[in-house]
Amino acid sequence: MTEPLDVDALRADTPGCRVVVHLNNAGSSLPTLRTVDTVVDYLRDEAVRGGYEQAELDHDRIEAVYDSVARLIGARRHEIALVESATRAWDLAFYGFELGPGDRVLTSRSEYASNMLAFLHARDRHGIEIVAVDDDEHGQLDVDALAAAIDERTALIAVNHVPTQSGLVNAAEAIGAVANDAGVPFLLDACQSVGQLRVDVDAIGCDLLSATGRKYLRGPRGTGFLYVREAFLDRLHPPMIDLESATWTSPTTYELAPGARRFEDWEASYACRLGLGAAVDYALDLGLARIEARVVALGAALRERLGSLDGVRIRDRGERLCGIVTFTADGVDSRALAEHIGRAGINVSTSTRQSAQLDLGARDIDSVVRASVHYYNTVEELDRLVEVVAER
Repeated sequence: MTEPLDVDALRADTPGCRVVVHLNNAGSSLPTLRTVDTVVDYLRDEAVRGGYEQAELDHDRIEAVYDSVARLIGARRHEIALVESATRAWDLAFYGFELGPGDRVLTSRSEYASNMLAFLHARDRHGIEIVAVDDDEHGQLDVDALAAAIDERTALIAVNHVPTQSGLVNAAEAIGAVANDAGVPFLLDACQSVGQLRVDVDAIGCDLLSATGRKYLRGPRGTGFLYVREAFLDRLHPPMIDLESATWTSPTTYELAPGARRFEDWEASYACRLGLGAAVDYALDLGLARIEARVVALGAALRERLGSLDGVRIRDRGERLCGIVTFTADGVDSRALAEHIGRAGINVSTSTRQSAQLDLGARDIDSVVRASVHYYNTVEELDRLVEVVAER
């Protein structure tokens, strides 16, 4: 049996819990005191010693962040690139493929706007074909349909683990098995899953994975990472390079940096990188199994409570669900409902058709309210949200 978390202690270590009911963890979680102090203390040291000098003094601590991130997802440190966001990580991976006319990219109907815009951009520039694989009866990517869609022109499978507009969890391991059997590269967008669910790159079988620090990892904004499987490193070329990602070896030659750091830039916020490391270590100390158990249970409890209200519709789809809960209320605009909830001191957000055209658009849903729980939330906070929604 998984040992439960000490929620009172976790809330005491989260200053924001004394101020607001925060149910927008899929947007940006409340950080711990450890993370805040790590960032602020480094900035104070940098202010009196100098940026270059402080980075040199803290070299070993900064390097240790790669070890922490690698441990988090079951990777090795040289397979990790630290970047400023999940979008940046995903773009570095996607635009690293040399795609050309006729190449096919297979994706899901639940993809987020940023990824789909990149696909459309590559379609218009390079003539690739984008195939959004149908959902199954549960509303998640149909793995059998994915396997049937693969042909000799399939250059990439790029799918989200958890989308932004729903609590579904796509069957990443089954998708990885299909990709590996077909010899097709697999890029997993894990920005909404890392930190709330157990994620192991070997178990999933992905070749590349992108994630952020600010969401369920509870790290600083402006942080993220890219995982590139070692065997895959030389199959990609970074879409841009500088003196961090490559060495200028002669007036007319260069060599890419070893490992995934060929995808990094020289300039970075070391304060935020250390904050990311502190957040990752915090999650590792708690244990991802315990985190997942509580987050999933709170998500289920909130769906049950909201679903009991007249006129409230739960909009999550998928056989497996996580801590993201989306809903609408009959006759009430979701954005207006989110504002009503916010005035009661509860943070939620909305997801709109413009961010999920192939999902919300196809279901003729203009927008949904998104309440995303984390392990430091309480049942009392869920009940408060339900009360406010009932007052609409």
